[in-house]
Amino acid sequence: MSRIGTESAYEVLARARALEKQGKKIVHLEIGEPDFPTPAHVIEAGKRALDEGWTKYGPTPGFPEFREAIAAYVSRTRGIHAGPDNVCVVPGGKPIMFFSMVALLEAGDEVIYPNPSFPIYESMIRFLGAKPVPVPLVESRGFSFDLYTLGDRLSSRTKMVILNSPANPTGGVISRDDLERIAGLLRDRDVIILSDEIYSRIWYEVEPVSITSFEGMAEKTIILDGFSKRIR
Repeated sequence: MSRIGTESAYEVLARARALEKQGKKIVHLEIGEPDFPTPAHVIEAGKRALDEGWTKYGPTPGFPEFREAIAAYVSRTRGIHAGPDNVCVVPGGKPIMFFSMVALLEAGDEVIYPNPSFPIYESMIRFLGAKPVPVPLVESRGFSFDLYTLGDRLSSRTKMVILNSPANPTGGVISRDDLERIAGLLRDRDVIILSDEIYSRIWYEVEPVSITSFEGMAEKTIILDGFSKRIR
């Protein structure tokens, strides 16, 4: 348990709320939570579901119709074929990071991840006794990897590569050309890619591309996506 880190945004949130109790006016930029209430139609849908009896255990990976809808969306937006058997519904993004790493990593394995990045990546790697291998994001490259550094840090111990595009916290998008080159580096290696695409609908100038759209990559990629981060 001593190896588990924390999401530092929550530490900042606690300090901010303590200041609010002192009467300070705080603009919250830490927790990634909107400053407006949940839309009324979402609240009403939740109430209606309770009234209709949706209060029992469902299938572990999610209701079949829900998984079919998600599979159709992923297929359409990534240009790949995904069926409901490829979809598992979980309560939030962190469980996908946890389940994927617990299933695939052994002590001593290496995991390449972007730096800076979401702090739970490194926390989970260390928790499992694996070795975190950060690859710096380069501002002059739109906060994408230095591909030479990425290539140098791949080793026989590398079992997972984490991609996050658009990225938290930089907002950087890995270009199509860079993703194609990353796919070339990883295609013939015994590695799994954890592609955190939760921000795939928040972009402004460069539309993000999923590494799964490149030949041979869908079979070795776990996509992390969800409904909580969107402006479109």
